[in-house]
Amino acid sequence: MRTLLVADLHLSEHTPAMTRGFIRYLETTAPGARALYILGDLFDAWLGDDLLDQPHPLAETAWEVIEALRRLADSGTAVYFTHGNRDFLIGERFADACRATLLSEVAEVELHGVAAVLLHGDSLCTRDSAYMAFRQQSRDPQWQAQMLAMPLAERAALARQMREKSGEANAAKAENIMDVTPTEVVKLMEAYGVTTMIHGHTHRPDVHDLIVAGEPARRYVLGDWSDEDGWDLVADDSNAFSPRLRRFPLDAPPNAD
Repeated sequence: MRTLLVADLHLSEHTPAMTRGFIRYLETTAPGARALYILGDLFDAWLGDDLLDQPHPLAETAWEVIEALRRLADSGTAVYFTHGNRDFLIGERFADACRATLLSEVAEVELHGVAAVLLHGDSLCTRDSAYMAFRQQSRDPQWQAQMLAMPLAERAALARQMREKSGEANAAKAENIMDVTPTEVVKLMEAYGVTTMIHGHTHRPDVHDLIVAGEPARRYVLGDWSDEDGWDLVADDSNAFSPRLRRFPLDAPPNAD
């Protein structure tokens, strides 16, 4: 049995190739897996679950994705979702429509006999003080309620402004500021007593060896999807727990194995 993990697809009404590629992945690669974990930023921006009732182009894309995820879940693969920094307004209605389970910000899970922490990864980027201030605001229930009370068109305009502002700000930041803070990684792993961490967000796919509480540990970083390629991490029931980080063409994702 396999477990699959993905992150940072950033789907929108402007990414039809990626949407088709992800649905193809759900139909050809994911069936038969024990679970699929989506570790945030499935969408480039999520304006609230009430979007699903609106005649909005993103709603059409969302329903295509929802129906594909629901078919996968109905086939026996458990689907889990963690909020990212772009789709933190996803709620229970979206999850219920997908037959998915919403995870906490940091989720401790057992992957084929090994304890691991799963998260989007933005909370680890503590050197980016401007982003951390926004993150604290955007996770505040009162702020979210105010956002969701706004008309959809106003939310969409605000989301565009926020993305533009973020892009301009990131262009001026040093690379290390936008990466995880190593001490935060170790601190979180020690707090949960694990030696395996899996996250996305940084768009820097890699496997990092480190030491946590005197023990060898590993941090797996998922890659971000594009119109041409996707990324996943595959864990299985082999005796030596060693998840595989994969990059694959969207028009020919790996077959279920």
